[in-house]
Parts: sequence; structure tokens; C-alpha cells
Amino acid sequence: MSPFALSMSVFLSVILVRLFTLAFYPLMDTTEARYGEMARIMVETGNWLTPMFDYNVPFWGKPPLHTWMSASSIAIFGNNEFFMRLPHWLAGLASIGLTAMFAKRIQINTLNSAIVLASVAVFSVSAGAVMTDMALALGLTMAFAGFYLAWDGPNKWAYLGFIGLSIGMLAKGPVTIVIFALGAGLWLFWEYGFIKCWRELARRIPLVKGFTLLLLTSAPWFILAERATPGFLEYFFVGEHWLRFVESGWAGDLYGSAHDNPRGKIWLDFIGAALPWTLFIPQIIYRSYKELGWQFDSQTRFLLCWMLSPMILFTFAGNIQPAYVLPAAPALALLLAKTRKEADQKVLLSVAMIIPALLLISLLFIVPSKADYRADKRLLSDRDQELPTYYLYTDSFSSRYYSNGTVKTVKSPNDVEQSTAYYLVLPKDRKLDTMFTQNCEQVSFTKRRAMYLCQASQTNS
Repeated sequence: MSPFALSMSVFLSVILVRLFTLAFYPLMDTTEARYGEMARIMVETGNWLTPMFDYNVPFWGKPPLHTWMSASSIAIFGNNEFFMRLPHWLAGLASIGLTAMFAKRIQINTLNSAIVLASVAVFSVSAGAVMTDMALALGLTMAFAGFYLAWDGPNKWAYLGFIGLSIGMLAKGPVTIVIFALGAGLWLFWEYGFIKCWRELARRIPLVKGFTLLLLTSAPWFILAERATPGFLEYFFVGEHWLRFVESGWAGDLYGSAHDNPRGKIWLDFIGAALPWTLFIPQIIYRSYKELGWQFDSQTRFLLCWMLSPMILFTFAGNIQPAYVLPAAPALALLLAKTRKEADQKVLLSVAMIIPALLLISLLFIVPSKADYRADKRLLSDRDQELPTYYLYTDSFSSRYYSNGTVKTVKSPNDVEQSTAYYLVLPKDRKLDTMFTQNCEQVSFTKRRAMYLCQASQTNS
């Protein structure tokens, strides 16, 4: 087999393994099941303007792009895990294609760039997850690639960058512009100094036309969303994008609890989330230094600034998750492809197979146990859907999704309509209230919950 054919085989194996795994595990609480249920509600209600956290409860935490993606897919093909996740895999594939195109134009090995990116741990996981992050990564890849190609080439590439920023705005919000501004701004200061960089920016990038394009393609949704549910803009811009950033464990979160991590943890997240390729970063730096000294070349500087920008921003935040490093993955892939030697190809291909191999192992040995604890799919699968299902104390996003929104949460036995047979679900370590024990029989259980079939009572006392 020729070297090209071998490399292409590895690339196809990496992306197809991820595609294959999309259907073989349930949407798990809380992130995937929450966003999956929002997409299901969007299709059911026909409200494509405002994502809904629950029926008649608007979700102000994120813009709608990720919900539109999943909702469009299940509206066309049917509601299941594969089609719910498929648009996010396609966004990942688009990110790989865009990165490869960019690599070709800046004379970096195209196929190696694609192989490395597809096999970065956080990228591979996010490419099959119902989350906001892959759409954001696609938008930022477009933004960084368009900006760099426009800098020394036709300024039409800048419009690709502004469209990318618009995609990011509709995927995650203003954090897109902040990450891009950090990466591009650091490179400009490094290249030209503080004064000259502004003149060069105004000369090379069509800023007025570009920002007009950005506003025309993203602002209308924000305006319409505020009109539909007044209060959205204040919560989204002030709460989600300022208070969440500066206050660890921000108490104003309407949809759960904010995370509280030590400042600077994002760098550890990057090391872990970008495995196995973060292990090669010292080699990237060494080879760049050996060839060019600490000055680096302009292209390497740009890729370093791009890669580091998410971590620099979130160094100052405690409310973070490992997926926040995802926008750094394309730049890491390009840096690695730029500094790898032909003699290293077999090593690169062998390392690239680690993540798909781990995905398959997880699917066989780890995911089934985790899914039983983090999702209520199996718990609810054998119930008679004609009978009402009540969750005592608290439900879950996966219970809402896998019941098509029919489960109800009750705080006490008195809230249950006992004139007909019904299902009762409660935490596995909780005992049935004495009011239920004579008429209820356990019919299903998982590691976290048990479900009982309760017969109709003559009275509620």
C-alpha cells in the first residue's frame, strides 16, 4: 500500500468509526439529553425562533444554532440518537475539510492536518455530541482561516471569516468574537507592534463591510428573540457572558448550577482534552526553535496565537468545561502537520488510531454502564405508553426526551392522580411512601432509579 493510500485509510477509519458510534448509546444527562430534548420540543411545537428549556420555558442560555441543527435533522429523518447527533458530526467534518483547505493554501501537509484534527480527543468526542461546541469550532476555524488568507491575499477571504464569526455568534454568542480577537490580536501585536498593527488591519481587512455582513447575518435573530421573550438580551449578555465569567458558581444561572473551578484549570483541561497530540507540543516547539530560533516564522506565530487564544481567555474564568478548548484543535493539528517529518509518518498514523480504538473499547466496556446511570432510556423502554408516568421528587432531561415529554414530576403522593394505573419512578435509594406500597410493584430499575407499576386506588386516602 502506498504511503498516501495508507494515510487515507487511517483518516477514513478515524472519521467513520466516529460516525458508526453515533447510534449506539443514549443521550445522557445532563448536556446531551437537555439539548436533545430542546430540539425535540422545537420540532413538536413548531417554534423555531426560541429554543425551549421545557414547554413554555424559554432557554436563554445559548443561541439556537445547535438546536436548529439537531431539530432539522430529526424533522427530516426521524427522532433518534443517530440523526440527533449527525449534524454535529457533519459540522466536525466541515471543520476538517476547512482545515485541510487552509493547510493546502499555506503549504502544510493537507492529509496529515486532517488526520491529526480528526483524532484529537476533544474533537472526536464533540463531533458526535449534541452540544454547542462543534458549531462554535467550525465558526472560529472559518474566522481564523479567512483572516489569515485575506491578510496577504484577496480580501474576499475576509468575508469567509466574518461569516464564521456570525456562525459562532449563533452557536455560542460574543465569546466567539473575544476568542478570535485574542488570537488575531496577539499575532498582530507580535508581527507589527501596537501602533502599526492597526494601520495594517484597516488596510488589509474590509472592516466596515465585514462587520456589516456579521450584523446582517446574526443580529436579526437576537432582536426577534428579545421581542418574543423580553429579558433575553439582558440575561444572555450580562448574565451568561459577564457574570458567569467573573463569578465562579454564579448563582443567577436559570438552568442548573454554574461550575466552580480553580483559575487556570483550562490549561490542564487542554492537556487532557487534546490528547494524544498534546504530548507532541514540546517536539513542535523544539523543531521550530531548531530551525528558526525563538523568533519563529509568521505562520507559526499565527498558529500558536490561534491555538492559545481559548486558554488565555478562560485562564481567568472558573466556570469552565474541558470542551472549551475545542477551538484550539485545528491550530494544534496544523502546527503538528507543519513540523512533522516524512520519517515520522508511521508514528503519526499509529498515534492517530488511539482515539478511535479507545472509542470502540469504551462503547463495548464503559459506555453501557455509564449509560445505565446517566440516562433513563432503558428504564422507560418497556412501559405502556398509554399510562401516565410520574417521577417522584425530580425527573431528568433524558426522561423527558425518552418519554416524548410526557413524564410528570410530583413532590408528594397527593400530587398523583390515582384513579387509573400509572408508573412511579423514584431514586433507587429512596423507599416508597407507605401510601404506595400495597398497590405498586417494581417493573424496571437502573443504577440510579427504579420504576413501579401502581394499580388504581379506589380513593386517594
